[in-house]
Amino acid sequence: MALESLTVANFAGLVQPGCSLLELDGDIYLFGQKGWPKRSCPTGIFGVRIKEGELKLRPISFSNTSSYLPPLRSPAIAHLEPSNDSPECYLIHGGRTPNNELSPNLYMLSMDSRGCNRKVTLQCKEKELVGDVPSARYGHTISVIRSRGKTACVLFGGRSYMPPAERTTQNWNSVVDCPPQVFLIEMEFGCVSAHNLPELTDGQAFHVALAREDCVYFLGGHILNSDCRPPRLIRIRVELLLGRPILTCSVLNDGLAISSAVVTPIGYHEYIIIGGYQSETQKRMECTYVGLDDVGAHMEPREPPPWTTEISHSRTWFGGSLGKGNAMIAVPSEGNPTPPEAFHFYQVKFGDGEETTQGCSQESNELEDSAPMEDSEELYFGREPHEMEYSSDGEGDTYNEEDEEDESQTGYWIKCCLTCQVDPNTWEPYYSTELTRPAMIYCSRGEGGHWVHARCMELPESMLLSLSQDNSKYFCLDHGGLPKQEMTPPRQTMPLKRVPLKMIHRKTPVTLKMTPAKKTFLRRLFD
Repeated sequence: MALESLTVANFAGLVQPGCSLLELDGDIYLFGQKGWPKRSCPTGIFGVRIKEGELKLRPISFSNTSSYLPPLRSPAIAHLEPSNDSPECYLIHGGRTPNNELSPNLYMLSMDSRGCNRKVTLQCKEKELVGDVPSARYGHTISVIRSRGKTACVLFGGRSYMPPAERTTQNWNSVVDCPPQVFLIEMEFGCVSAHNLPELTDGQAFHVALAREDCVYFLGGHILNSDCRPPRLIRIRVELLLGRPILTCSVLNDGLAISSAVVTPIGYHEYIIIGGYQSETQKRMECTYVGLDDVGAHMEPREPPPWTTEISHSRTWFGGSLGKGNAMIAVPSEGNPTPPEAFHFYQVKFGDGEETTQGCSQESNELEDSAPMEDSEELYFGREPHEMEYSSDGEGDTYNEEDEEDESQTGYWIKCCLTCQVDPNTWEPYYSTELTRPAMIYCSRGEGGHWVHARCMELPESMLLSLSQDNSKYFCLDHGGLPKQEMTPPRQTMPLKRVPLKMIHRKTPVTLKMTPAKKTFLRRLFD
């Protein structure tokens, strides 16, 4: 095993906890940031390219027929192999949006086209679900199983907000574990069935899910009610019969007490589990090999890579898989003064993992000394001229007004007024509440409306906390607000001092100084 430090060349602030790394058609994509330079990349998906210890991110475009895909943190993600009627794709369910709302939708992300200059275009489709549709959640897992020639998905775990009937102003943003139900999703028609298994008594989140044929294995996970990570291994076997499917569950106590771990494949149904937490304040520094076969799951400890001082002493870490035998680990940067980069990034290589020339462009070694094809001036048929500009891995990005998505989905990135103090391309949290509560006022007039940043309204954070307790949107004072709802206070403005203007060519009157005798003489003269 080897550990290599990475330097992020551009968009370093996009790699945040809760993001996901996807491997599609041999390329790696970064998805699910808290925010991104929307005017440079309307889709929020970036291609990842690692070469000589440098990590570069390149904006990826969607096809014109794609559905809107919000940036989702901690969603459930599963890889779906290509079949006769469907291409290779990723299933993305749930997750948290930048406004801290939970998504209940299921998306299918696939490759749309790859041009002659190897510029990638993705396609996203929202899958409509019917039946026992699972509620909006995050921190759960979705796995693909195959039984009797059929394919289905198993969804389990996760967290969501408290039910509306139990929410008060004190626990409005509190989360709870979802009920321990197992959802079976039939992918052809989107039919969902919920199953309650007697062996599953507690909900859990941030566990590891590994699937082989008709079995899914759940390792670790965190139970919120008891604040524990039980060392158990759960196996769920699914038989897709002609009638109602049959699910059987086995709970073993020889699993791993771990949560939020990173899993990377190293072979056929062989994985390495790295990272994660053993408790709220203790990271798990060991690595574990997991192999799946017809008998069950086999686990063996593996020697971890030589951790650096930053990794050993950090309280938190996160990461994802970079493909077969490779993973990325990130830890917060600490020091005085505060380092310019928020995180330190490392690449972990296991065994005979692929060399680090990975990413969104399939470049050969013969072309390394020449200009990459995505940087060239070759024609790219089927695309608009403005989409060819700045298509390299550098920081240059172009803004096209037609690429803008629905701004109401991501209110943080709207330029609310001409004097707005927030730069949508380099947004950073100003209030501590911006990461957990709304930080904008919705200004509405009739059918239309726009968002106004709380910073531009000069609101104190205490007032922002008070306004964010209600579940509905709050309006600005200019448009009356809502009944029985606290309104935004008016902006304090200093009165203007009106100074009278002086005339430029004003003549002063002529005054003559005379004695009383001269005044008498002149009066008599003119009389």
